[in-house]
Amino acid sequence: MGLAINKTETAESKSTGNIIPFSSEHAKVVSLEHADKSATMPLLELKNLCKSYGEGSAKTSVLNNINLRIKPGEFIAIVGFSGSGKTTLISAIAGLIQPDSGEVLKENKSINSPGPDRGVVFQNYSLMPWLTVFENVALAVDEIFKDWPAAQRKAHTEKYVKMVNLGAATNKKPAELSGGMRQRVNVARALAANPDILLLDEPLSALDALTRGMLQDEILHIWEQEKKTVILITNDVDEAIYMADRVIPLNPGPNATLGPDFVIDIERPRNRTELNHSESFKKIRADITQYLMAIGMEKSKTEGQAQTALPDVRPNTSNDWKLDRSALKPAPVKEETDRNKLRYLEFSQVSKTYPTPDGNSSIKVVDGFDIKIKKGEFISIIGHSGCGKSTVLSMAAGLNTISEGAVFLDNKQVDGAGPDRGVVFQAPSLFPWLTAFENVMLGVDKVYPHATQTEREDIVEYYLTRVGLADSLKKKAGSLSNGMKQRVGIARAFALSPKLLLLDEPFGMLDSLTRWELQEVLMEVWERTHVTALIVTHDVDEAILLADRVIMMTNGPHAKIGTIETIDLPRPRSRKALLSHPDYYRYRESILRFLSDCEHTH
Repeated sequence: MGLAINKTETAESKSTGNIIPFSSEHAKVVSLEHADKSATMPLLELKNLCKSYGEGSAKTSVLNNINLRIKPGEFIAIVGFSGSGKTTLISAIAGLIQPDSGEVLKENKSINSPGPDRGVVFQNYSLMPWLTVFENVALAVDEIFKDWPAAQRKAHTEKYVKMVNLGAATNKKPAELSGGMRQRVNVARALAANPDILLLDEPLSALDALTRGMLQDEILHIWEQEKKTVILITNDVDEAIYMADRVIPLNPGPNATLGPDFVIDIERPRNRTELNHSESFKKIRADITQYLMAIGMEKSKTEGQAQTALPDVRPNTSNDWKLDRSALKPAPVKEETDRNKLRYLEFSQVSKTYPTPDGNSSIKVVDGFDIKIKKGEFISIIGHSGCGKSTVLSMAAGLNTISEGAVFLDNKQVDGAGPDRGVVFQAPSLFPWLTAFENVMLGVDKVYPHATQTEREDIVEYYLTRVGLADSLKKKAGSLSNGMKQRVGIARAFALSPKLLLLDEPFGMLDSLTRWELQEVLMEVWERTHVTALIVTHDVDEAILLADRVIMMTNGPHAKIGTIETIDLPRPRSRKALLSHPDYYRYRESILRFLSDCEHTH
């Protein structure tokens, strides 16, 4: 029997040996020693699983004492973080790697090799580019069901191609497909092998929100129809709650262990908009989030870093930067007029037109984007894929020409890229042969030519330390993880002290814990600098957490501002306070409803 945790109990983080405060009426710790002996034998069982990599002093323990029992037909979501060993865990269940100790049992028989009874879908698309959709799926069918007649194998392949809604694309090759369609082919191929267990290793994390939601629904439909047992690795708490029967955190490594079970006692089928009104959903969402945040806090305590002082020097993009080296006392900066403050950044009927592939016509992607933004304001832009969010951002950065209208920053028209605008993209754009320190110094040298060498070095060190990279200053960018590279990009943008900070889905490819940490860093540095900022995101919670206003864009082509939601929540903000604020779910519903209405106009 599961042992319920009440509000006075704690959950132990075996990966760190620390006790993490924890409260949940939904959470149950599975105890193998006290399990109900009359219960149905699990389809899959992990017993004291351990896995390390390396030898001698370089040996790193990735997984430590992993125990898990999964019933036939159960849908399990494991919320994994970068470096926690989630792919190692899936690979061990799939039989692709062998544990150092412990075992993986399927129907009480040890798994020690891959097999068609376990279908695996990884994050990256593993398709044969020279084969069609049908032929990629048929590869698995022809290998596993060799004894079937050709007609039966063909019909079986067609069934699963149609099941993932790719019937119309059956003869297309991967290069002709979108990312979401390619991932559908992977799912179809895994299902066509008729596995007992479907293993999904972050299969949707690289997709836009609309495509991700559609594939979530398709996977759930297949799960209910085929009665498969599913293990989903995800970095998205909402995705886990929406899809699973149980959500289990994989605590960060080294020596990663499984956290407590969160039983999702919400009736199926689940509706995303209606969940927003469910007190049960709100409670378990807060419980899981707070547990994960507690893990993050414990991890941060063990990685405490000394703080370098930030020199009192202004960038050369500032109107009065020369006063830093003047023999005269700095004169007071002339006060801006209210008009200038209210239109510090202005998009004046901005449109963007691209020629069609055949070159015979054109298509207007963004049509009449028009808004005035105050100095120091933080704006989130949200909308479905293809609505022109990133196009708007790139025009403000001066990286994309404006077809009609104009963008003004601090009373000057934007006509090209400049150091007064710091840009952070989803994919980190670093020089891999330079260290983290050198990558940031490239920008600092450009905007602080009047500062001393020591001052410039202190600026670089301050921001790299602030984003948690004090121990990685001298590491080459090419050797850093994606999360660490993104931290370098954010440090570089802040180190420029720009007039405008532009963030294009900067956390979209990161796990939840890393994303939350960097959002906290972003908020804390913004509170100090009050730089005017625009962030493009597909994450509703991120949009609300960061912004003063959320701009919702209609679908493209001819995308424009659909509506604007003013976020009247106190600052400084924290995720924990946000989840408990009485207005939070009202804002969330407003944005979700807009996105849902747009979804139905596709």
